[in-house]
Amino acid sequence: MAQQPTKPVVTYRNPVISGDFADPSIIRVGTTYYAVGTSSEWGPPYPMYTSTDLVNWAYLGPVFKEMPAWTMGSYWAPELFYRNGTYFVYYTARRKSDKRSYIGVASTRDLRKGFTDHGLLIEWTTEAIDAFVLEDQGRLYITWKAYGLDKGKAIEILGAELAADGLKVTGKAFTLLTADKNNWESGGAEGQAIFKRGRYYYMTYSGNACCGARCNYQVGLARAEKLQGPWEKYAGNPVLVSDSIWKCPGHGTVVTTPDNRYFYLHHAYNGVDFTSVGRQGVLSELTWDDKTQWPAFRYGTEMPAVAESPMGVSQTMQPGLKLDFGTNKTEMPWVWDVSLPKPTFTVQEGQLQLVNTASGSIGSFLGFVIKRGTYTFSAAIRPQVDVLQSICLYGDASNGLGLGVRKSQLELWQVKDAVRTVLETQSIPESLSSISLQVHTAAGQFYTFSWYTGGTNPQLLTAGPLNGSSVPRWDRAPRIGVSVSGTGKEKSHIQSIQLNYN
Repeated sequence: MAQQPTKPVVTYRNPVISGDFADPSIIRVGTTYYAVGTSSEWGPPYPMYTSTDLVNWAYLGPVFKEMPAWTMGSYWAPELFYRNGTYFVYYTARRKSDKRSYIGVASTRDLRKGFTDHGLLIEWTTEAIDAFVLEDQGRLYITWKAYGLDKGKAIEILGAELAADGLKVTGKAFTLLTADKNNWESGGAEGQAIFKRGRYYYMTYSGNACCGARCNYQVGLARAEKLQGPWEKYAGNPVLVSDSIWKCPGHGTVVTTPDNRYFYLHHAYNGVDFTSVGRQGVLSELTWDDKTQWPAFRYGTEMPAVAESPMGVSQTMQPGLKLDFGTNKTEMPWVWDVSLPKPTFTVQEGQLQLVNTASGSIGSFLGFVIKRGTYTFSAAIRPQVDVLQSICLYGDASNGLGLGVRKSQLELWQVKDAVRTVLETQSIPESLSSISLQVHTAAGQFYTFSWYTGGTNPQLLTAGPLNGSSVPRWDRAPRIGVSVSGTGKEKSHIQSIQLNYN
């Protein structure tokens, strides 16, 4: 009898959620998965995604359409939790009154409508971050990282019981783990996620420096027979480390599939694009040793570049975007700097009209999350006399690169540590009714700016390519988009935008 041909294995490629999506939290409700991640200093806070197969994710929207009243930024480590038809998010944010990071809580019955904030939940010494919530024998518990900013005190992961409605801490705090200053977690312990299998509670947690070009983040395991401990750290820690393709893995949560497989959605930097794209959503599978009762990552201590698809579903590559404001009415996932006034903008008369409301070197900015480090971004603009309209790589209000246009003049500029430098100017015909500005980068380090009109070929500016390595901030990647600046509340006249990944 002829042997049947082997069915090909369907694979996926990491990242499964591309672009800056640090500290991801994932839950499954029925057969649908939901994930939320850090937005740091970008608004609107905390992007959410949904999937039915763990490898193809669609953007749902933000957790908050407006910033919670008690907060001012540092929107880190949101943690999703679902119970009895209600979704909760336990999130870290910086408090306005003292600029300290603490934990808040919000809830909703419909993720697409956003969350209602219930305010501050945990205030603990100088900082409380990285919440994780679980149900144990019908009772709710919250865990968090403490003492990260307390000099002379070891970092601990603490826990306490919550009220039945999940909106108030009712129990006394207890210690789950203490960071060991003499081993791989000498830089601290954080980003914990807890799940139950058999007789044990298991914890994934992360240690060392999470962010930036000098990161050395890694993942460890621990287990306990009772939530309150004692917790036993795995002797083989760390269990997930940097490799040549993915760097500084950590801070994720574990989810099970309907067929009881275990997957860890966490973040890591791409080894090539690195901080220019940020910490991206990476999926790694856990398998079990029934003899030792410890899990291990299926592909060893390194993250898989390509792996077997959990549901046998092919992965669809994410496209760029093309917006003609004369015809496109789709709501776009714009982002902005939460340290500045929220941008005012409308789409009317076939144009994106962004109002100049921010003072400073760059002005008002609207942008997009960058999905890959090699791309071309362009915008067709109607030049105006009193406003500089720019395409812009934006790190924060003090760091960016851009090419702008006024009536009759182009201006290539750089802002570094709040110092603005005009690198090049070039005259253009005052009669031009439309001009396209373009930036191209490979691996997100050097940026080449050019311009063109109609069907003409792009004309490079001689001051490029520009080194953009100073633009990414410590805990977040830059965004690409448009900015306006001037002396008053002038409006942009942007006709179209295009972002192509190469």
